[in-house]
Amino acid sequence: MTRKQITHHLSDALLMAYSAGSLPEAFNLTVATHISMCDECRARLGSFDSLGGALIETSETAALAQDSLAATMARIRRAPPQTVTSPVRPAPGLFPAPLRDYIGGDLDAVRWRPVGMGVKQAILPTSRAATARLLFIPAGAAVPDHGHRGTELTLVLQGAFSDSVDYFGPGDIEIANEDLDHTPVADIGADCICLAATDAPLRFRALIPRLAQPFLRI
Repeated sequence: MTRKQITHHLSDALLMAYSAGSLPEAFNLTVATHISMCDECRARLGSFDSLGGALIETSETAALAQDSLAATMARIRRAPPQTVTSPVRPAPGLFPAPLRDYIGGDLDAVRWRPVGMGVKQAILPTSRAATARLLFIPAGAAVPDHGHRGTELTLVLQGAFSDSVDYFGPGDIEIANEDLDHTPVADIGADCICLAATDAPLRFRALIPRLAQPFLRI
């Protein structure tokens, strides 16, 4: 099954929290990566940014010290000179710019660790409030049946997967919470690579995944 159009989008709540800067780092990375792929969510984010700007303009002002401007200008003058260079256009690759910039490269820069049954993961360094990881799921393979103790965002970068909710292709993002138990299965057409962010450990049904969970930090 092949589909290029993005049909699973971010919620208004996530976009507003991203605009306000209140999401944990792992969620910020996942949201930013999806926005870079999705025209619809990027436009909706612009509306929330404009709304936030309007609210700031109507909020109460705070008094500043009389010498604040002079002090700021003095700090600018004391700063070392900056060298202006022309931006380098990144070579085409799998990862969108926010993720590529965060990792410092594309797919070949990822240090995968085996999880089992051909599935691999790479945990990305973020704040402790949430965890971000890249997942590699071989075509046709399944992730063990699990539920959630918090929120999980899963963004498809390559391939596709399906579960009890729907089919998710490149650019689609699935938002899972405590109400969802599912068994994601990678489409047989290609290996599936996803960016996933969680703010709480998953809840596995089977014994072996539960035993391995502390070591895999899932």
